[in-house]
Amino acid sequence: MATYAGKLSHDIDRWAERGLIDAATAAALRRDVEQTSRSAISLGAVLSVMAAVLVCAAILILIAANIDEIPRIVRVLGLFAIIAVSYLGGAALKARERTSFGEALYLIGLAAFGASIALIGQMYHMSGDEAQAIMIWCLGGILAAVLLKSPILTNASVLIACAWLLIAFDWGRIDHGPSYIFLVLMAVIWAISYWTESRVARHMVILAVLFYAFLYALSDDAVTVGVILIALSIGVFAAAYLAPDAVERFAQLGGPQPIHPLICFLLGVGLLQAQFADDFGPMLMLSLIAFAGIVTALVLRGRESRLMRWVAYLAFILELTLLYFMTIGSMVDTGALFLFSGFALAAVAFVISRIERRIVQGQGT
Repeated sequence: MATYAGKLSHDIDRWAERGLIDAATAAALRRDVEQTSRSAISLGAVLSVMAAVLVCAAILILIAANIDEIPRIVRVLGLFAIIAVSYLGGAALKARERTSFGEALYLIGLAAFGASIALIGQMYHMSGDEAQAIMIWCLGGILAAVLLKSPILTNASVLIACAWLLIAFDWGRIDHGPSYIFLVLMAVIWAISYWTESRVARHMVILAVLFYAFLYALSDDAVTVGVILIALSIGVFAAAYLAPDAVERFAQLGGPQPIHPLICFLLGVGLLQAQFADDFGPMLMLSLIAFAGIVTALVLRGRESRLMRWVAYLAFILELTLLYFMTIGSMVDTGALFLFSGFALAAVAFVISRIERRIVQGQGT
């Protein structure tokens, strides 16, 4: 990000010297670049969060390993002290613009809160199961994120909610109606992510909802879920392509994000292919639909996201490999098999080279 910011600042100076923009516009652009570069993820921020995660693990291990040696009142007061120090200390550091360290302390406080729930429930033999404790932990994280306006607590709440989703339900059964609470949680976290200014949380919520759809499909009607995901992905992709500014004003994901509808589309196609794995006709039709979706995404939105291009290329190769194994049984001999392989690889190389050429030409204009 620093390299990009430096290059952009140099370009702004050059535009101002050539008279392409006035001095006021140049100054406004420089301020925006400086603010954006400061908000970018730095090595110090990453290391502080990693240190916080290690401290969280140490707290949990210490409590678990010395559960009998430490008196009850000491355990409880110690955890409450960690929570108070972490939240108050984090707020003080953020007030001094030491944001990354403050957020790391918030994360330690949330871990101590989760440990205190488990410890108090175990000491006093309170009724309830593990899933209920994780739900309380999640709700506490959401409340703390709102009160402290913390992006990292918002992100952590998504992960805790996913843990609750995995533990609370037997996904081998059809009856899992209460799992819809997870979607309510995701909607709440999405809403508060605007308040906490956590763009990462919104990306995580989208992926978490897709994870929920995958689990739901495994235990229920995969065909219906697959069709819904395909239709939803096409609708979102079309909306983002036809009205990108309006979609970005709502989602605020940091620009065009074609990777989310592409992943949704591929997941839907994959669920349908898993249901028709033994039927060559539907499998071939689904593979052609997948190819069409991948190529459409690359041609229309490929230049906005390199990550999306790599996901599309990988999906293209996997679909071609799947098609290869579907047709391998109908090959007459080894020579025909090699001939098919050669044409298949040539097709992949041709399509990817054409797409990359269009992207390069589009970026140059």
